Amino acid sequence: MKNLPNILSAFRMVLAPIFLFMYIQDELIWRSLSIAVFATAAVTDYFDGKIARYYKLESEFGVFLDPLADKFLTFAGFFCLPILDPGQFPWWAVTLIYIRDMVVTLLRLYAGRKNISMETRFTAKAKTLVQMVFLYIVLLVGVFKQADIEFADSAAQFFHSGILFYSMMFVTALTVYSGIEYLWVNRSMFNAAKPSS
Repeated sequence: MKNLPNILSAFRMVLAPIFLFMYIQDELIWRSLSIAVFATAAVTDYFDGKIARYYKLESEFGVFLDPLADKFLTFAGFFCLPILDPGQFPWWAVTLIYIRDMVVTLLRLYAGRKNISMETRFTAKAKTLVQMVFLYIVLLVGVFKQADIEFADSAAQFFHSGILFYSMMFVTALTVYSGIEYLWVNRSMFNAAKPSS
């Protein structure tokens, strides 16, 4: 039981490339199944934290592994978006999201090795939730508009309405802002890393 949260996080990391491989296929069946894989991975994010807190199983390794697993899943999801429509989901926006998350992850790793405590703000947690909800909606609409079902036309109209483009800009701005805020509130870490003269 004590390793269950970390097992769930590791499982999420395994599911991320599986989802990516399935979603980028042209066949509708693969994309449809990939949504279930993505949802399963997202659910593990909820349960690993809940189990760790409820049973007091939190560990330093788990604190690092959980957000890293989130990065694997969100990176896979955002990689799919320009494939759907590079006009609405430009690569530069995806790259900014990647850079922000990689910088914060590397800082977390550095802080962990130096035993430096890092503060996490509400904005960073909200960013992760917003990213996940946004990705699931876009990826799901991407499947619906391709499918030969009743909602296909409505999904296609929504997809090309411009709402998703502005949503992408909002997600990108929130992600970058949360990264800047993260660096600012933890700026003392950089002072601690400087050798004393």
